[in-house]
Amino acid sequence: MIKVAPSILSADYLNLQKDIETVEKGGAEYLHIDVMDGAFVPSISYGPGWVKAIRKVSNMVLDVHMMVENPERYVDEFADAGADIIGVQVEATQHIHRALQMINNKNVGAEVVINPGTPVSAIEPVLHMVKQVLVMTVNPGFGGQKFLPETVAKISELNEIKKARGLDFDIEIDGGVNNETVVAAANAGATVAVAGSYVFGSDDPVAKVNAIKDATK
Repeated sequence: MIKVAPSILSADYLNLQKDIETVEKGGAEYLHIDVMDGAFVPSISYGPGWVKAIRKVSNMVLDVHMMVENPERYVDEFADAGADIIGVQVEATQHIHRALQMINNKNVGAEVVINPGTPVSAIEPVLHMVKQVLVMTVNPGFGGQKFLPETVAKISELNEIKKARGLDFDIEIDGGVNNETVVAAANAGATVAVAGSYVFGSDDPVAKVNAIKDATK
């Protein structure tokens, strides 16, 4: 069964604690926090202060996805704020090895992220350094997009590399995830599913979390 990571990008900002507590009690294991700088992607979102505040009210794994240029600048701040996993986009830095090394040095789970147009080969040299790989199943920066089915092949490729090299990392998907699109991804080897509008855009977020889990039993 896949682990579910509701994305607060689609939550109600004025009732954020309530939304977080709802999905945590409903069985979600992770909470996905998209950090956007208005440069790497057009949107702007949360800083370390948000993570620090959320850490006080939740025991979920705080899964921080940095969609920012030169993410090395912010690793220490997000780690100190309480992130459990910090994800960096391979496209956002010339020094992906250094960025992942910095995260590991903070005793936080390191995650490398690839966009839909980026091949798995771009991250193969650093897979031994990560706790998680995030395969973007939409182009990053906006919620509510449709799942790109061509990304499933990358999940399969990563899963084969993982097995062949005896590596141990989760494969996460993010973008257009619902109880239908998650099936092919889970069958290909995905182990964590980020879901934003599907969960928080619903009248019953817990039912949606369970629907994703039930679809991948």
